[in-house]
Amino acid sequence: MQRRPTSFDIAALAGVSQPTVSRALNNSPSVSAETRARVLAAAEQLNYKVDKNASGLRRSRSRTLALLFEEATADDNLINPFYLSMLGAMVRKCADTGYDLLISFQQLSSDWHVDYADTHKADGLILLGYGDYFQSEPLLHRLVDRGTHFVRWGSTGGSQLGATVGSDNEQGGFDATEHLLQSGRRKVAFIGTVRPGFQEFHDRWRGYCRALKAAGIEPDDSLCVDAEPSEQAGRDAVDELRRRNVEFDAVFAASDVAAIGAMHALQKLGRAIPEEVAIVGFDDIPAASLSSPPLSTVRQDSRKAGERLVEAAVEAVEFGTARNQLLPVKLVIRDSSRPA
Repeated sequence: MQRRPTSFDIAALAGVSQPTVSRALNNSPSVSAETRARVLAAAEQLNYKVDKNASGLRRSRSRTLALLFEEATADDNLINPFYLSMLGAMVRKCADTGYDLLISFQQLSSDWHVDYADTHKADGLILLGYGDYFQSEPLLHRLVDRGTHFVRWGSTGGSQLGATVGSDNEQGGFDATEHLLQSGRRKVAFIGTVRPGFQEFHDRWRGYCRALKAAGIEPDDSLCVDAEPSEQAGRDAVDELRRRNVEFDAVFAASDVAAIGAMHALQKLGRAIPEEVAIVGFDDIPAASLSSPPLSTVRQDSRKAGERLVEAAVEAVEFGTARNQLLPVKLVIRDSSRPA
């Protein structure tokens, strides 16, 4: 199915910025007649239709987006480092599109949507770190019912509420596991939650399982340890594998921080990395390249992720709708899994 054109598509075709498209479609006097004509011609060529309901709401806009976090981990790292790496790109993209960015921590149990949507503190919301999708689903329904414009970072697969921007997590899990198998590893442990509500990690586990089956290896539940994205969880996962008395020669961790924690635990046990145990993480946070040895990982493009989230939020605010976007990932091989 052909996707609906966006104001960013019009901007690219007309050779202007997205804010200029917005002003031209709203008959702003700041846009010249020539530029407005070019924008309207591009919109007509793309068969672009303005959402009149959304247009009627623009007069009361605050030109502010609210970036809301709801995440806490056992080791008090309140924000996943990957989310932090998005912030610079998000701030710059907001500036480019003429919006301010408000950052706040919230709890799922609170009615923060009343503060941000109903009081017009923000025109649109960007949601990060909301954990179990099934737990947060009632909140998302309330946002939809109130007509709130929002976009969330997460898995783009399955039934979703609102627009979602996310990475190709399943392909990343497949690539990481395939790399370990091609390096001669056969007992690959998985560290990360496989619960369906945690959709990004579940997709990474699905890619892990798919790679194993493609190599003729049946996934072993005893090699899978439930773990949140934190260093302590990675250490605890290694301890759990030892308690289970299972052999493993590789680890695919669903987050870099858990991979680094697992690496520290293995080194404390005297296990050589990668000679005895190869390790691959996921995210490519700055600490990944600084660990000892440097950590192989699946890179999510944090700059593009931040930009796409802001673009989707602006699109929802300006024109009443936004589309899901799936971003590619890239396997980065470093010394933690490099074949001898």
